[in-house]
Amino acid sequence: MTLIECPRDAMQGWESFIPTATKAEYLNKLLQVGFDVLDFGSFVSHKAIPQLADTKDVLPMLQLDGVKTKLLAIVANTRGAQEAMVYDEISYIGFPFSVSETFQLRNTNKTIAQSLAQVEEIQNMCVAHGKESVIYISMGFGNPYGDEYNPDVVMNWVKKLAGMGVKTIALSDTVGVARPDNIRWLFNNLIPEFGGMEIGAHFHSAPESWEEKISAAWESGCRRFDSAIKGIGGCPMAEDDLVGNIATENFLGWCDQQQIGLKINRTAFAEAFRMAGDVFVTH
Repeated sequence: MTLIECPRDAMQGWESFIPTATKAEYLNKLLQVGFDVLDFGSFVSHKAIPQLADTKDVLPMLQLDGVKTKLLAIVANTRGAQEAMVYDEISYIGFPFSVSETFQLRNTNKTIAQSLAQVEEIQNMCVAHGKESVIYISMGFGNPYGDEYNPDVVMNWVKKLAGMGVKTIALSDTVGVARPDNIRWLFNNLIPEFGGMEIGAHFHSAPESWEEKISAAWESGCRRFDSAIKGIGGCPMAEDDLVGNIATENFLGWCDQQQIGLKINRTAFAEAFRMAGDVFVTH
């Protein structure tokens, strides 16, 4: 099991600015929990995501000595990737690649074809700098725009990404439309077809449907899951306030019920969970 905690996803759409020192303190709490990866920040347009304009200021405040958790930063273009590449502390560079043309334009102001070229450039940069790319297949389970979608569309794009040398993808349920049947179909077909790739799940969900999504993915061989404490977050560009991330506390409880062993420091998690209540304050 690979666990990715996503405070970046939780923070990015938060209306009131979270002070830089508070971000760093919260991330340092999360670094003590034992997650495999921390999706901690992004190098994107400050105008588009003002909440994360201080990512480069947060980085030197992180306490990484003796910590096994690796850092992941999101970028939206090669310029952002170039910024992220200079930081040795960052192991993974994430890029949202949408199989919906409409959403790709909304999210990164580029067509799918232009974004695919960006993926290739970012992948080459990662290889040159000793980092790994993580490509998020946005709208991977459908889209609300009427753009063409079927599972074969996803399969074909993953094949192209694999051909570029991408080793990790995360199927992203950007607007919370994934159903157990198409979750099972995709993971049951993708995992055997692309044995050299790690294929994970980044689900967004309404509160009542998270468990069926996690169960369907797990039963179909998925072993990489993204979540965020309290289920906060979701994509600001998707414009659906009711759909957030899978709540990490729910996911950990589900793993306990399934008797799935996790190397998580529960005391440190409880401390981070308590702090989240202070970080994400609704005014």
